[in-house]
Amino acid sequence: MTIEVLDPTHGEGAAPFAVAPRLESLAGATIGIVSNGKQGTRRFFDALSSELIERHGAADVVRLTKTNYSAPADADILDRAKEWHALVAGVGD
Repeated sequence: MTIEVLDPTHGEGAAPFAVAPRLESLAGATIGIVSNGKQGTRRFFDALSSELIERHGAADVVRLTKTNYSAPADADILDRAKEWHALVAGVGD
């Protein structure tokens, strides 16, 4: 019996990228929260939104949910993300 082992990696290396600079403060910032839409995210993101505004002085928290929990974020979410100072992405089960 012969076993064939396949290599699932892409032939080329990943494209280089720069890490976004860390914010010095969340005061006055607009923070985006992108949920995968599973039930477990709602209460957690409710609490996180409150903390970001009340404890850290964020000006606004924008919450969006992906249309497909297992796929990358939708194009409209990526466009909206350009307006935010920071983004939190989360999953819940």
